[in-house]
Amino acid sequence: MSYCINPKCPQPNDPANLNNRVCRNCGSELLLQERYQVMRLLSDSSGFGKVYEAYYGAIPKLLKVLKQKHNDKPRIIELFQQEAAVLSQLNHPGTPRVDPDGYFQFFPKNSTEPVHCIIMEKIDGLNLKQWMKQQGNHPISEKQAFNWLKQLAEILHLVHQKNYFHRDIKPENIMIRPNGQLVLIDFGTARELTFTYLADVGGAGSVTKISSAGYTPPEQEKGHAVPQSDFYALGRTFVYLLTGKQATDSAIYEPLTDTCHWRKLALDVSEPFANLIDKLMAPTAAKRHKNTQEILDEIASIYKLPQDAIQPPLGTHLNKDTSIQSYDNLSWVGHKDRAFKKRWLMGGVAALTLMIGGYGIWQLYQNHLPPASLLVNTIVGDGSYINYLVMTPDGKSLLSSSADKKIKLWDFSTGKEIRTLIEASIPINYFALSPDWQTLATGGTGNTIAIWDFDSGQKIKTLKGHSSYVNYVVISPDGKKLASASADHTIKIWDFSTGKELLTLNEHSSYVNYIAITPDGKKLASASADNTIKIWDLSSGKELLTLTGHSGSVNSLAITPDGRKLASASADNTIKIWDLSSGKELFTLTGHSSPVKPLAITPDGNTLVSASADHEIKIWNISTGREIQTIEGHSSSVNSLLITPDGKKLVSASADGTIKIWRMPN
Repeated sequence: MSYCINPKCPQPNDPANLNNRVCRNCGSELLLQERYQVMRLLSDSSGFGKVYEAYYGAIPKLLKVLKQKHNDKPRIIELFQQEAAVLSQLNHPGTPRVDPDGYFQFFPKNSTEPVHCIIMEKIDGLNLKQWMKQQGNHPISEKQAFNWLKQLAEILHLVHQKNYFHRDIKPENIMIRPNGQLVLIDFGTARELTFTYLADVGGAGSVTKISSAGYTPPEQEKGHAVPQSDFYALGRTFVYLLTGKQATDSAIYEPLTDTCHWRKLALDVSEPFANLIDKLMAPTAAKRHKNTQEILDEIASIYKLPQDAIQPPLGTHLNKDTSIQSYDNLSWVGHKDRAFKKRWLMGGVAALTLMIGGYGIWQLYQNHLPPASLLVNTIVGDGSYINYLVMTPDGKSLLSSSADKKIKLWDFSTGKEIRTLIEASIPINYFALSPDWQTLATGGTGNTIAIWDFDSGQKIKTLKGHSSYVNYVVISPDGKKLASASADHTIKIWDFSTGKELLTLNEHSSYVNYIAITPDGKKLASASADNTIKIWDLSSGKELLTLTGHSGSVNSLAITPDGRKLASASADNTIKIWDLSSGKELFTLTGHSSPVKPLAITPDGNTLVSASADHEIKIWNISTGREIQTIEGHSSSVNSLLITPDGKKLVSASADGTIKIWRMPN
């Protein structure tokens, strides 16, 4: 629908406004700035503003609107405008970029009082609390913690330099994008900072204290937040990540002394790094780091990094002697984005947006089919994210893995669950079924690969060798070799029957996200977060080609049945089609508005299917690169796709906890 943002509209969410440019209830324009269509209200819980989901064409946006009751407070309006102005200056992957419009005013019909607006892009992804839950609440490694702490310290360095600070850092306010980059988001901190500031300087209005149990420092609980308050919350966040325990969990928190005994559950963390975390969350602000530069310096000192590897963003300066102070221009800290842009305040609301889904886009475009026209069946899981799908060669059964650590077997014709095939100890991201149906290989958030008996569901063996998460596994067409891709930047080739490691391929410079083997079993293609695709000789491990052209992490691959073409999906929102023998790029397919992940190719090799974090499934002609159709129906990211052996049906699995079976369009 089109949502009317006129504060006096009697029915702002009237479904009859769907195709109108003017609200039929109050006469106000529905297409803001002649290009933004507001679809729904996302948040009205703050005393400061409202947040809406809007679209610029097919691109999802977030719209923040100042509540009308603040229109007589010049200082609040000034700070609202200032937020957009400052965010437009923070040109850094860790901060949002407002649209060129940034701040604008909207005048409802017959009103001389403006509605103050800020327009920004939407963030897709999981927050760290959701991510930890998906990974089984297993503690992260020190190496990963270091990487994430460095990212967040650099973001805070930039924001603090602008005299802003966050005041509500916690796992729920940090999102992780598909390419592994963190996004610092805000669930309304700016609003509350504004009220606190006005109260401190004698302004009108009551102060609503921001407090997140276990993460809010003592001075902030008393209403006196300072920049070092962010450091305390940052330290407590990493206690959670390194232990898997909430800051108030009785396993680590002692209420009588108000102390956090977290080290006993993080035995693999080095003493210097543990000391850094403890200093961040010292009980008094004076005992914490003076500023973000001091944090960056300590990180560099602990890990002896080259200076240019730890430098703050270009153009930023912060006096190391800056003492604890309360900044005059209290406001907001944004969220982070790199491959696809994002926006401010929405921070946390963006997570809500992800869960709510991409409702309404098919209504904007005639070539987007309503789900009902193609939908055959919906299989509802038990609520967990469904990560991956595999179909038995006879096309009669479907296997699915999910964040609940299980692989389930489904009757494809009825959609009924046959049984739980495997129950693992960690979430299963990807798995492979041997050609003879006798064995399964699984990979997930651990460093090992598990081999299971299909009939009994019992684990047969464990393959060890990777030093970080196993992102993908695939079995060769003859069933003799297993290949695994890992976040440790390597690919390993194993003898599938014995579990012996045969080769390690280590030419990628970042996470290896996906691998695919050609139908003849001679070549292996790998996709990496270093934005490249590599082609290897499976037998010798020799690197044959490196394909470059994507500007973001390469997330997925698919090879045509004849072995001649390769499709790659990327966080740059595109798909590329390559000639597999020469490495020549044939087409770039554009149309998705978020990172593209799963791909599938029909048995005849003529049609490609893609899906994205934008909740959409797109169907393409491989020979021409033309988009044939867009299908919508999932309310969250689509994680896996497959096409039945007869090519007549498409199956999709989503983070919304469902598997959908579609008829392939003619």
